[in-house]
Formats: sequence, structure tokens, C-alpha cells
Amino acid sequence: MIPIPIQNLYYLLCYAWNRLPEQEEWLTSEATAFHRPVELLGRVLLMGTRRLLSQGLRQTYVAREEELDELRGRVLLDASLSRDLLRRGRAVCAYDELRPDTPFIRLLLGAVDQVIRARQVSADLRQELRALRRRFPTDLPPTSLSSHALRAVRRSRPTGHEALLLNVCELLHRSALPEPAADGRTRFVDFRRDERLMAQVFEAFVRNFYRLEQRRFRVLSETISWQAAADEPEDLSLLPAMITDTTLESAERKIILDTKYYRAALRPRYDRQRLISPHLYQLYAYLQNQDLPPTQQLEGILLYPAATREVDLRYTLGAHPVRVVTLDLNQPWSGIATDLLKLIE
Repeated sequence: MIPIPIQNLYYLLCYAWNRLPEQEEWLTSEATAFHRPVELLGRVLLMGTRRLLSQGLRQTYVAREEELDELRGRVLLDASLSRDLLRRGRAVCAYDELRPDTPFIRLLLGAVDQVIRARQVSADLRQELRALRRRFPTDLPPTSLSSHALRAVRRSRPTGHEALLLNVCELLHRSALPEPAADGRTRFVDFRRDERLMAQVFEAFVRNFYRLEQRRFRVLSETISWQAAADEPEDLSLLPAMITDTTLESAERKIILDTKYYRAALRPRYDRQRLISPHLYQLYAYLQNQDLPPTQQLEGILLYPAATREVDLRYTLGAHPVRVVTLDLNQPWSGIATDLLKLIE
């Protein structure tokens, strides 16, 4: 596992979700000694849900059917007569009620309940989450976290704090073990061990950091077209797609930055340390298939997290400057931010 302090993990997640940390969360993350990622996620879930409640939950009309002693909405005669309610001054009514009963709110409650049941969270956090839970309507049923439920809510394209909380719910789901403990409590694994997940986080973190923290370059992920020809034009569609992790572009410079979440930028081969050849070939292909104006300089960067050894190598490949460099994610956050900004100076 690549060493990333949980405080730094908080910043990585915020930028990966294309969101600057709120000041209150920023100070809390600095002051709280988190021991496990689930504690961090639980704290962000708590603070984000509090803020959502203070702003007012988004409400929707929900169809209800209820036996009442006063008329409301539409009277269901068949049900009322079969129960002999009209003679007693009662009726079964169908009506629409405005309440915070949305798929997102139900999923959010399911996440809160799951963290409350987690054995790894502190008693203080569990108590705060239980107090938060009591601020919701008691008859609002939670939705258990699942891939299906998350996809359904994601299709509604939530924004703002709802989008943040949905990301927290998704990460909780991905780090929860499928079977609860013997006492029924949910168990969570340290998602920093999931290299596939962390590779996605690292890539999105770097791209969105530059998108939010500098104004010199336009930042995007672009699809590069092959500078190729074929006897049969339809054969060109069989070429693999070339999609950059991060492209930074200005009038004078274009930087293609590829992130690789590996423990080391070098690998032993024939008793010597060498660069990982597929990574370098991929970046070289990106550089060689660019169609740029003559006034724009093209550069390439391979960026790895520093785990076993720091690396900073500079080459010229195909007339283009290329840098292979590591980023220490175990240093204070200010150092990470400074190193990233220096990388594109």
C-alpha cells in the first residue's frame, strides 16, 4: 500500500470529486487524528449532511393512501365501503404529500445507518451520527447501499453537497465487506489498499487540482487521433483509443501528463532498475500523434506517487521534453500542492 496519511487522503478525495474543501471541514481534517479511512468518510458524511439539513432538504410530492377522519385529496370509495368507514365518518383517501422522500435522501440515511453500525468508528462519531439521524422523519425508510441504488441516484445528476455526499456513499459501499461481523456490525476495509480505486482517485485528483488551482493552462482529458492511414478506411476504427489523463494547454505550451499509481517508477530488469516500458511507450505515442501549431511547445510528464524511491528524470524524446517524476503523498499537504504547481512551471 502506498503510504498516504488520512489527512492528505481527505484533500485527494475533495479534488478528485472536483470540489475545494469547505473551511470547516478543512480545519476539522487538520485537527482530528483519524486512524481509519472509514472515520474520515463518516466525519465528512456527518458534516455534509448537517449542512444539507441547514439549507433545507429537497422535497418532492409522494403519493399516499391513508384512512382519515377528514377528507383529503381523492376518496377511495371501494376501500372505504369495504371497511364500512363512511358510516363512522372516516374514509380512505389518496393524496400527494410534499416531503423529503427522495431516492437520494433514502440512500443517505442508509449510509448513515451503515456507518453507525461500523465497529471501526469512534463512540463520539457514532453518537453524533445517531443525533443527526433523529433529525430526519421517523417514517422515512433508508435504502441500503448497493451498486443498483447508487446508479439510480447518479442518473438524477445531483449537484453541490448532494454530489459530494453521493461520492461518500459510493466510497463507503466500495470499501464495505459483503458480510457483516458476527455482531451484525458493518466492517470496512482500508480502501487505500485498492490500487484500482486509488489509481482513479489519483488521476482525478491531479487533473482537478490543476483545474482549480491555476489559471495559466486550460485543463482537460482529450482523445488523440492517430496520425495514420489504412488501405481500408474502416480499419482505422480498430486502432486503440488514445485518451490522456490530463492535458494542460496554453498558447505557447501543451503538456500531456499521465498519472501512474504504482509503488515505484522503476522496476528491476536483468539486475538493473529501469523505467516501466509500457508507460513510456504510451506517453511517446501520445506525443508523436499530435498536430500542433509551430508556435506551441509539446511536453510530456509521467507522474508516479513516491513510495519506495523518489525519481526525477528528464529526457528529450522525438524532439519533445519528457519528465518522469514522483510526487510524495506522505509529506504535509502544502508540500504536495507546491510540488504540483512547480511541475508545470
